[in-house]
Amino acid sequence: MSKAKPLLLGNVKRAFKGLGVKKLPLIAGHKLLYSCNLRCRMCPFWRRKDEKLLTVDEEVLIFKSLEKAGVLFIGFEGGEPLLRRDIDQILEEAYKRFHTSLVTNGWLLREKAKSISEHLDYLFVSIDGIAEAHDKIRGIPGSFDKAIEGIREAIKYIPVSISFTITNDNYDQVLGVVELAKKLGITVSVQVSYDYSTAEKLSPEREKLFNTLNLLIELKKKGYPIVESINYFNAIKNSWYYGILWKCKPWLVINIDPQGKVVLPCYVLNEYKGFEKVWEVDLVKLWNNYPWEKYENCNRCALACHLEPSLFSWKNSSEIREKIINNIVSYIYDLIP
Repeated sequence: MSKAKPLLLGNVKRAFKGLGVKKLPLIAGHKLLYSCNLRCRMCPFWRRKDEKLLTVDEEVLIFKSLEKAGVLFIGFEGGEPLLRRDIDQILEEAYKRFHTSLVTNGWLLREKAKSISEHLDYLFVSIDGIAEAHDKIRGIPGSFDKAIEGIREAIKYIPVSISFTITNDNYDQVLGVVELAKKLGITVSVQVSYDYSTAEKLSPEREKLFNTLNLLIELKKKGYPIVESINYFNAIKNSWYYGILWKCKPWLVINIDPQGKVVLPCYVLNEYKGFEKVWEVDLVKLWNNYPWEKYENCNRCALACHLEPSLFSWKNSSEIREKIINNIVSYIYDLIP
């Protein structure tokens, strides 16, 4: 239970930190760099040139600021985070303070899985189709085989989930990828592609997406290992097809760019442009003075990191069972020799 104790302690510290304030970030997403060894068609980030990357000491400044603000979970992404030569040291420092996860394209995973697993709670590997379908979207031949090799190595050391992004070119690959996850004995997280201004416009057509969402709901009901809740898929349908909006709570997530700058108000609205270094601002004060109410009815994206926390309610017994109780049971089970 060595991992569970710091997280429970973090919940207590967060509760005291929240006394007298209305909002605190719970989850942090941090791009370690924009550079990538793949060329995903729907991604704008590899197209950006990195400035001088932060040092490990500067990363620690970020972590201390986030911890002070009440953050409990941090997810690392890019670009491709495994391109960082100091990734092991960065994860080690983050692991002292947070529940950690990382998203990778898997190309370098076979060589690095064991070392990064020592300070990582969960790993996401991007798979956007089977074989050539994946390679076409990712822009580099052999990407699928490399990712699968990496997954097979990583599952020896750490819980792994496939990360699948629905586009207009791969909506017909959903069942195959979900079946692949089941065959590998891992889960699959499903997102809907967002059309950034500097990337190819691959978001799925309305009818195709509607049918895909219904398929995912049916697969989830049948017990397939899909991470997102049925409420998540229904919320997208209700908003985008029936005009019934979900109330977005972007303040639950804080995003930080490769230069350590806070991204406001969220991941997509200003396309991940940071404005001030995390360790140079009072995050608690900033969070409780920012006009979050302007974005409650946005509903422009369906990123699970924003939508799932926004939907969670202590009044919903199924959400409590799926998001908390089942995860705790699974976590304890994984600790048993």
